Amino acid sequence: MKKNKYKKKKVIKEDIPQEPKEKLSSRFYEDELKKLQVEQVKLQEWIKHKGLRVVVLFEGRDAAGKGGAIKRMTECLNPRVCRVVALGIPTEREKTQWYFQRYVDQLPAAGEIVLFDRSWYNRAGVERVMGFCTDDEYWDFLKACPNFESMLIQSGIILIKYWFSVSDMEQERRFKERIKDPTKRWKISQMDMAARTKWVDYSKAKDEMFAYTDTKESPWYVVEADDKRRARLNFISHLLSLIPYKKVPMEKIILPPLEKDENYVRPPMTKQKFVPEKY
Repeated sequence: MKKNKYKKKKVIKEDIPQEPKEKLSSRFYEDELKKLQVEQVKLQEWIKHKGLRVVVLFEGRDAAGKGGAIKRMTECLNPRVCRVVALGIPTEREKTQWYFQRYVDQLPAAGEIVLFDRSWYNRAGVERVMGFCTDDEYWDFLKACPNFESMLIQSGIILIKYWFSVSDMEQERRFKERIKDPTKRWKISQMDMAARTKWVDYSKAKDEMFAYTDTKESPWYVVEADDKRRARLNFISHLLSLIPYKKVPMEKIILPPLEKDENYVRPPMTKQKFVPEKY
């Protein structure tokens, strides 16, 4: 019988809605986001300059705002430096590999940032609750995970873990919004619906996961995400505070004059197929 270790530690409360705060104005939110994104570019250049390797994990319940936070983080960054990894269901071959193997393949090289939109913690969450792994596989993961992350950190990787926390009422509101919006309908899966019926089981799994993997060396940072705008600003600001960086001097850019060749005659434009100007 495995010992229920999480009872010894303080349970993280995420299911209770937070006191509503005054809504951030669009103007304030956009201004603050722009400032943070400028700093993110500076951090990106520092990571390239120093050859750092950065891994950021995004975990949380469905509709907790992970995707929106990732989008705001990456929209001003170089995709060759900062890439998002969102792995699907493992293949039959991958199921026979060491559990962490397919995630190791995605780790950054020098000067890169990798954002995991869900990660190896699938085993402690959806796989545990939905019965996609055995009890032995689950407990082996909880015991191995801190050692695995310690190896990553000791190898020089900067590992940062975020849990986006959303209340049940706010999740329900977002699900209903997605159902009504044809551009967001694809975000809802049958797995999401099944997860709604196992809210308490997911809470227990999350608390157990924190008990084993919220370590001093590799802590979890909880983002209160009922307010999406605040969550995005708080998350990015916090991430910037975790990695000391300086502004990297940039070479002055001087646009050269356009090349001209008066002897070259271009083919007539009538030979090209243009997109109709419908708008």
